[in-house]
Amino acid sequence: MNVIVPCYNPPEGWAEALVGRFTAFREAVSGWTGETGLIVVNDGSLSQTTDQNFKRLSELLPDIRIVSYPLNRGKGHALRQGVAASDADLHLVTDADFPYTIASMQQVARALRDHGGIAAGNRDTAYYDRVPVFRRWLSRALRWMLRNVLRQPVGDSQCGLKAFDNQGKKIFLETTIDRFLFDLEFLMLANGRVEVTPVPVELREGVMFSKVGWKILATEGRNFIWLLLRR
Repeated sequence: MNVIVPCYNPPEGWAEALVGRFTAFREAVSGWTGETGLIVVNDGSLSQTTDQNFKRLSELLPDIRIVSYPLNRGKGHALRQGVAASDADLHLVTDADFPYTIASMQQVARALRDHGGIAAGNRDTAYYDRVPVFRRWLSRALRWMLRNVLRQPVGDSQCGLKAFDNQGKKIFLETTIDRFLFDLEFLMLANGRVEVTPVPVELREGVMFSKVGWKILATEGRNFIWLLLRR
């Protein structure tokens, strides 16, 4: 299995935290997923600490694979590059701060092993108590659309923790949205083609949430309308 994460302008000290959490996950699934590797995609970072972070990553984890390109393109684009570079039979995508508990990541990997296709993290209602009000409203509105309009098997398309086999990989690489709604596009493309297994997951303590700017909201609004027309 390969774990693929995107990053953009990682903060100082990020390398140590990432390797520590990845190592804990690798140990948790040792023996039943084969070798577990880490692929990090540098999505056009501009931070002065970026080079130091990646140098430190290579020192801490010599077998790490780093994919880089000069211009920031967004999470969806970054993960497609990382998934395309993955030569494993199983692939797990998550965020660069490993925001979900190791137990949750282990459950997603186990669901993939047992069912194949796609294992998609599904956050419980306690998640909403930990996010800003506006983000909470957006998440709930999207969940309502997924259940009542799009009729998707997974009610939480935007959970950033998913795993898939090579059938799922093929579908993942068919996505075209560069930013956040690539998750929804992935599940819509997969519907009826491979098994999609929802897996309850929990956020770890101390997770910080980024702000969602109006420019991103406008772009994702257009992407959502495009997905509705496309289905």
